[in-house]
Amino acid sequence: QVQLEESGGGLAHAGGSLKLSCVASGNTFSNLAVGWFRQVPGKEREFVAATGWSGRYTYYAEFVKGRFTISRDNAKNTFDLQMNSLRLEDTAVYVCAVQNGDSGRYRITDDYKYWGQGTQVTVSS
Repeated sequence: QVQLEESGGGLAHAGGSLKLSCVASGNTFSNLAVGWFRQVPGKEREFVAATGWSGRYTYYAEFVKGRFTISRDNAKNTFDLQMNSLRLEDTAVYVCAVQNGDSGRYRITDDYKYWGQGTQVTVSS
């Protein structure tokens, strides 16, 4: 079992930055792929960013490329999402997720077993 807890959400102006963090506990973390997804009311949860067990390779949705950065610290059982150049359309509940291993696939919700509760990010003009 892996328990996840996000922090760092809140309010930001368009063009501003926020950093989300996710702390994992309960099981070996260093060999698990991790990711961030987001969801707005009435829409399906969508992939934002992910990285494999080593953190060496990162994967992003097209709409965040060049603006968001995912990173992980296996020694601290944490992974982060640095969000820069925020846009109004980035407003959503952001949820961290962990796979039960590293499947080599990172964009599909079904490949993730453990999920956080989510943290609200609101971008205003």
